[in-house]
Amino acid sequence: MKTGTSLIAALAALAFGATGALAQQDTARVGFIYVGPVGDHGWSYQHDQGRQAVEAAFGDRVETTFVESVPESDAERAIEQLARTGHDIIFTTSFGFMEPTLAVAERYPDVKFEHATGYKRADNVATYAAKFHEGRYIIGQIAAEMSETGVIGYVGAFPIPEVIAGINAFMLGAQSINPDIELRVVWVNSWYDPAREADAATALLDQGVDVITQHTDSPAPLQAAADRGALGFGQASDMERFAPEAQLTAIVDNWNDYYVERVGMVLDGTWESTDVWGGIDTDMVHMSDYKNMPDEVKTQAEATEAAIASGELHPFTCPVFAQDGSEVPCEGDGVLSDAQILGMNFYVQGIDAQLPN
Repeated sequence: MKTGTSLIAALAALAFGATGALAQQDTARVGFIYVGPVGDHGWSYQHDQGRQAVEAAFGDRVETTFVESVPESDAERAIEQLARTGHDIIFTTSFGFMEPTLAVAERYPDVKFEHATGYKRADNVATYAAKFHEGRYIIGQIAAEMSETGVIGYVGAFPIPEVIAGINAFMLGAQSINPDIELRVVWVNSWYDPAREADAATALLDQGVDVITQHTDSPAPLQAAADRGALGFGQASDMERFAPEAQLTAIVDNWNDYYVERVGMVLDGTWESTDVWGGIDTDMVHMSDYKNMPDEVKTQAEATEAAIASGELHPFTCPVFAQDGSEVPCEGDGVLSDAQILGMNFYVQGIDAQLPN
């Protein structure tokens, strides 16, 4: 995975400080809670790449621990186990871990917690997420360009705002190329279940879909597409090795820089509760190589990526219309506000499906 220049800069800064304030600090125990296995080759895998980046950056100054495949129903016990065993900072990496993280944090005020994709904070609880919808807009454009049937598909995990915003951005990107594009959505109600993900992809393919994307964690939908001669995208990690002739690109979650920075703040005593939402401009959202597409489609994708990174293009530029045709209030500066995107609970116009409750 490309880590970007920001990680290099962070490492250089740490090396510079090694003879100063950092050298005077204690070591840190760093814990991670994953909703899936580190071998999912998607979401949890990419968070674990960040854990390994922390080890590479700080060496024997840190000790890291991870607990994988933690059901949301059992998260509080797993988080407390790390808090109770002397971890200085604990990263909990799934939306459903929000309330358990807050509950444990209240009991352990001297431990620092960071929750991925949540929105509730405390003095010792920070939140962080990435603007995945920026990448979804890009792959929506690619999907519309590459689809021969005019029908594209989406495998969704849970109907939470983060996933809904991704579906909407994907559709808006596709509509910018083909206003008549059709989108089919199948929900699996799981972050990681390869069998169900594959079944959902197969159901989409049976409906005439020839390009599939996903907001689930295994390569199964991409592999199902490849088996049927269709195309698809990697999710959270670069999944090209699983379907080299089918993957068009992947939205890669780069947590390395963030984890190195935040653990460094624990070591130098500057950590505080914050809310971070990084996008393509910070390389927290990174597009893998564009492949299996004509040069003109690749050129367009690269131009869209650059425009989003510079701020010239926003996936939710107003006017945005909801599924029923009503115009969504524009609470940002010509775009939907961050709060609107982070709380999104509607489909955009053109999606012919019912949003689950």
